[in-house]
Amino acid sequence: QVQLVESGGGLVQAGGSLRLSCAASGLTFGSYAMGWYRQGPGKERELVAVIGSTTRTHYAESVSGRFTISRDNAKNTMYLQMTRLKPEDTAVYYCAAGSFGSLLRDSIAYEGPGTQVTVSS
Repeated sequence: QVQLVESGGGLVQAGGSLRLSCAASGLTFGSYAMGWYRQGPGKERELVAVIGSTTRTHYAESVSGRFTISRDNAKNTMYLQMTRLKPEDTAVYYCAAGSFGSLLRDSIAYEGPGTQVTVSS
């Protein structure tokens, strides 16, 4: 059974930083692209970042230069380092697995339950 479990969310002031983690089990982690999505209050779900099975990455324009996606295949874990956080980054952040192209199209093979990130002004 595939499980993706996010952690690291919380409350932070604007301008601050957080690091999210996604621990994966039940799948051949290194064979999957991994991604982060988010859904803020009253907003549609949006792609945040994707990382391929190697080093290829993609970022939403709204987070480019502030967020960094990475992965440690030895630990079956993906990360999202978030810096210079803004109130508009407030959302539930979801971890997802799939192919690189499918994640860009919001076609997800597996998804975690999400972790709340709240940025206060």
